[in-house]
Amino acid sequence: MNSPITVSTLNVQIKSLLETTFSFVYVEGEISNLTYHNSGHIYFSIKDASSTISCVMFKGNTRYLKFRLEVGQKIILSGSVTVYAPRGNYQLLATKIEPSGVGALALAYEQLKKKLELKGYFDQARKKELPKYPKKIVLVTSSTGAAIEDMKKVASKRWPLIELILIPALVQGEGAKFDIAEAIQKADTLNADVMVVGRGGGSIEDLWAFNEEMVADAIFSANTPIISAVGHESDFVISDFVSDVRAATPSNAIEIALPDSNELKMYLDNLSDEYERAFKIVINNKETVLNHLSSSFKQNSFENKFNFVQNNIKDLQKNFNNFFKQILSRKEQEIKLLSSSYEANHPDKKSKKGFVQVTKENTIVSLEELHLDDIINLETSKLSVKTKVMHINYNK
Repeated sequence: MNSPITVSTLNVQIKSLLETTFSFVYVEGEISNLTYHNSGHIYFSIKDASSTISCVMFKGNTRYLKFRLEVGQKIILSGSVTVYAPRGNYQLLATKIEPSGVGALALAYEQLKKKLELKGYFDQARKKELPKYPKKIVLVTSSTGAAIEDMKKVASKRWPLIELILIPALVQGEGAKFDIAEAIQKADTLNADVMVVGRGGGSIEDLWAFNEEMVADAIFSANTPIISAVGHESDFVISDFVSDVRAATPSNAIEIALPDSNELKMYLDNLSDEYERAFKIVINNKETVLNHLSSSFKQNSFENKFNFVQNNIKDLQKNFNNFFKQILSRKEQEIKLLSSSYEANHPDKKSKKGFVQVTKENTIVSLEELHLDDIINLETSKLSVKTKVMHINYNK
């Protein structure tokens, strides 16, 4: 009969057997019982419809994990089977974890985007406005990439007066997120008007440093207005959403940040033309008002008033003269009539033979006015005869 073995010996044998037989496993399952330990290790289980197995990913491997594990998440795990001999428990030791059905980077991107959105990193209300005429722009990018040369060319054409300051940083690879975050913090102390954070195009892996939470935190905490300019127009990274303005490319970031000197020259020409037109209108209006005031002053001047009175006097004098002439003319006519009447009745005309003037009570009368027994005088220029009407005979 064989001698019994100890529990420890059995667990060691099982450990050796399992770890040798299952030195590499590739397992798909749903995460449950998830714990992120203070040590940096991750403890969880994966399960399917009928079974569960414990898993662990140690800190050394978690740094390669691009997304955050969540309960209920379906994953594909690469690793091996290991046995914890003191307890006789076996578990999967994960070296790599990928999300099932979607890429790890895509999932990590969506997870961080959702997290930062909930924290208010994307709120439009906190976005800072870019100055219209910046004097100094600080660039956080690689010192050797094409992006920096493109930005310098655009800046020299658009606004030669601008001062560009480069804070060089790694923009891809391990450690790039630390370099970029540190460069942003340093750039924020330079009192620049605008900060451009970015790089040229590349794969999602090349651009991944700009999808890191550390970089997003640095952008969010900066006081300087930041333009995110990563990759090409079709590339969207987390820094685009956190920054104050998103540019399609690094060159576009400079176009957004700087005014176009040629456009400003044309704008100034237009302003000059508008000013000249407006000035002419003002001058013409003032000239019209001045002419009106001058005319009004002349009309109401003492000279004009004297002239008006003088003209009135002349008119009155003229009217008086005309009126006087009319009176004189009427009087002349009357005198002529009187003269004619006088001449007709002049006493000298009484001396004609057979003609006498008949008066009655010193008044010249006609024969028709006489009555019987009237005492009348028959007069010529030389003789007067008093007589009495004795008989009146009417000729038929």
